Parts: sequence; C-alpha cells; structure tokens
Amino acid sequence: MERTIPFETPRESEEVMAAGPVAGRFSRPAEMFWTAFSSTRHTGLFLVAPALLFLAIWFLWPVLSMIVSSFSSHSVDGVMVEGITFENYTRLFSSDLYFRILMRTVRIALLTSLCAMVFAYPLAIAIARGGPSLARLVTITILAPLLVNVVVRSYGWQTILNKAGAFAWILKQVGITSPPVLLYTEWAVLIACVHVYLPFMVMPLAAAIGRIDRTVEEAARVAGATRLKVFIRIVFPLSLPGLAVGASLVFSLSSAAYVTPQILGGNFSPLLGTLIEQQILTLNDWPFGAAISTLLIVMVLTVNLVFLNAVNRRFARWTESAR
Repeated sequence: MERTIPFETPRESEEVMAAGPVAGRFSRPAEMFWTAFSSTRHTGLFLVAPALLFLAIWFLWPVLSMIVSSFSSHSVDGVMVEGITFENYTRLFSSDLYFRILMRTVRIALLTSLCAMVFAYPLAIAIARGGPSLARLVTITILAPLLVNVVVRSYGWQTILNKAGAFAWILKQVGITSPPVLLYTEWAVLIACVHVYLPFMVMPLAAAIGRIDRTVEEAARVAGATRLKVFIRIVFPLSLPGLAVGASLVFSLSSAAYVTPQILGGNFSPLLGTLIEQQILTLNDWPFGAAISTLLIVMVLTVNLVFLNAVNRRFARWTESAR
C-alpha cells in the first residue's frame, strides 16, 4: 500500500529542517498550547486558579466549617452533639450582655473609621501634594508604627494613658489637677485603634488624591474658589474611591480587633473579638464561639456593602453632574 505524504510548502519544510527534528516534531503542539493559553478566557483562568485554590483551602473552607459548627451543640463533657440547632443564635440574641457588646463593637469601629478619616485627609494631601521630602517624611511617620508589634504598641498606650503616664502629666502641666481616667475604657480602645489603623486610611486616600488632575483645582482657584471650597467641591468627591477603600479596611480591622481591646479595655470594655476568645479558649464552647464569629462576619460584610453601595452611588451622581 502506498503511503501518502502530506503536502508541505517549501518554506515550512525549510523552517522544520532548520529547527531540527525535535523542534519540528513538537512545534505545532506547543504552538497550539500557547494559542489556547494566550486567549483571554484561558489566560485569566490559569492566572486566577492558584489564588482561588489558596483562598478555597485556607479561607473558604475554615469559614464554612465555622458556620456549620455554629449550628451544632456540645455536651457538658465538651463532646460535639450531632444535629442542627439554633440554640447558639437564640442564646446570642436573647441576652442583653451580648447585644451591648455587639453595639460597643459597632460603635468603636464606626468612630475609629470616622476619626481616621478626619486625621487621614491632611496627611494624605501632604503625601500627594507635598514635595518629595515632605511626602517621604510623612509616609515614614505613618508606616513606622506598623513595624512594631501590636502587643508592644498596646502596652505603650497603656503606659501613656494610666494615672501616672505621660497623658496625665501633660494635663497636670496645663492646670488640670484631676485628669480623666482613660485606661480600661472605650476611649482608650478608640485612641489605640485610630493609631494602629490610621495607615490603612491614609495610603488609599493618598493614592486617590494623587490621581486627581491638578489643573482642575487650579481652574477652581482661578475662578475664585477658596481652598476650603476646592476641597469640598473637587478633592473630596474625586477621592471617594480611596475613602471607601480606607474606611472599609479600618472598619473591618477595628471591629475584629482582639489584642488592643483586651489590653486597653480589659473586662470593662470587651469587644466581640474578646468575647470569642473567652468562649473558645476559656469556656471551650466552640459552637457558641462560632456563632459569635459568624455574627461578626455578617455584621462586617453588611456594613461594608451598604457603605460601598452608598459611596458608589454618590460618586456616580457627582461624576454625572460634573459632566
């Protein structure tokens, strides 16, 4: 039987011969694989797959296991009981103590985000609009506390805020002989949380302000607008995306904080993070601790989604009106 020889152009034959027998044998499969990989759909799938796998193993699976555990119960001996029950959530919402801790957590997280916004705008403007030296100095000052362990920072604030600390000494020098007690109160937790999470508000704001066209601000100044009006009418609306990112980060981190409230608030101002630690490590009540953790996740996600939706709508309205 005669063997049919596939037709090849002279140029293809020359390329295969020049590349050698191995390259000629595998050039077409490699080309086909690269064509499939370089397409938009397959490229995105290959690039995202490792991150999705990592998140599924180390984030999604533990969270789902925690949610499932919140619908279970355990006996007096600590053995898990089979079956689904809503006892943990009934206990959580029927107690006034847990409701007050939840409200305290939301209040401190919201106040931390609000105070961080107020302090972050001048610092972000200095980074985005200042000279290289000023921007470098402010950036180092803002990021330097992140190099210190959160436990060390919390004990540092404990030293400052106690009755014989630096804060009481400054107030006495001013003339206040009986300074207010801040340690083991919500004020101590709020001050430390603002200090710890301020960089997460400043850096997104600085990036958003840096992307604003300077000619728009200069045109407003030429038209007679003051610096305050330029900030209110131009800088603030156009920096809303960065503000949304920073506020979301600060609220999420401060609502889930554990070390800072435990050291500075103690048993007098516990947050949900402290309550979760007590239920799991002290009382060994894993299902109830999982229920509190699920409530914390739902609360943080709900507040963030509502806030981001409101900011996006407001930003879209300002953008449309500017056009």
